[in-house]
Amino acid sequence: MRVTLVGPAHPYKGGGARHTTELAHRLTARGHDVTVESWRAQYPALLYPGRQTVDAPEGPLFPRTRRALAWYRPDGWWGAGRRAARTADLLVLTVLTPVQVPPYLGVLAGAGRRVPAVALCHNVLPHEPRPGDAALMRALLRRTDRVLVHSADQERLARGLLPGGDVRTAALPPHLPEGAGPAAGPAPGVRRHLLFFGIVRPYKGVDVLLRALAAGPPGVTLTVAGEVWSGSAALRGLAADLGVADRVEFREGYLPAAELPALFASADAVVLPYRSATASQNVWLAHEHGLPVVATRAGALAAHVREGVDGLLCAPGDPDDLARTLRAFYAPGEPERLRAGVRPVDPGPYWDAYTDALLGRA
Repeated sequence: MRVTLVGPAHPYKGGGARHTTELAHRLTARGHDVTVESWRAQYPALLYPGRQTVDAPEGPLFPRTRRALAWYRPDGWWGAGRRAARTADLLVLTVLTPVQVPPYLGVLAGAGRRVPAVALCHNVLPHEPRPGDAALMRALLRRTDRVLVHSADQERLARGLLPGGDVRTAALPPHLPEGAGPAAGPAPGVRRHLLFFGIVRPYKGVDVLLRALAAGPPGVTLTVAGEVWSGSAALRGLAADLGVADRVEFREGYLPAAELPALFASADAVVLPYRSATASQNVWLAHEHGLPVVATRAGALAAHVREGVDGLLCAPGDPDDLARTLRAFYAPGEPERLRAGVRPVDPGPYWDAYTDALLGRA
């Protein structure tokens, strides 16, 4: 099958770009003829305040990648659709945010009805929605032939926007940065140090984690590593008010893959205090580095944690329950026992099921 895959790729960073590129490689390995239509200007800077691109690739590049799309060039949207109509049997639109809907409608207009289209939705609606998001997504989903989402909650959202539509669910497969894995050397002892890793946004619950840290086991420190979209002043102020400012390090900014092994090696566990979640790579990323996970039961997070084996779970949005879980984690011998239960994920079965669902074979 000839597939045109529209989505971010290097030099764009993060999970969306890694997923698009890995999907292209996986489809090619299964014998499909894949072309990636990527971006040279994906979002206006006002709508994405963080760093959008990186210098070093986060994995093997896909050779058949065209970087011609720009959010301000409708002629480019139309042109990508016309190319897909001439050369593809399937058009896949990777949807990360409703901001992409106008360009994608332009791509679909260029393609006409000459090629089936799939909306591959990382998020059907944003965790922090804005007025008009639902209307935009409804317009896009109605124009496609099939929708692929990554969790049961997302499927319910999609079906609410597209009653009676062809909506399918497949777990988001692993697409970790190249070189993920534990730092060389012996496994560390208990450091009484925790790590939050990833873009810091309100739905990820770092404020909940700070409150739990204040109420949890004494002497535990925390690193919050990642871009803070709205700035860290409010979180730093909260840490000071709670009396834990001297136990919290904010390591702001994007962290390249080469720096991850040392960062993960400094911690006893990764904590994911999300209020809500669709799908996340961070449980698998922690396990790839040999670390157990303390996570909430939000979205698909809990599906990747074997509670009591390689991690512990708690209620989302509940500082007291998270504090209780941190105390349980630091019971004598528990960090070592949970670390011993960690196993890296096998990506193959996830990708097989995922590509089958994407191609309409499951």
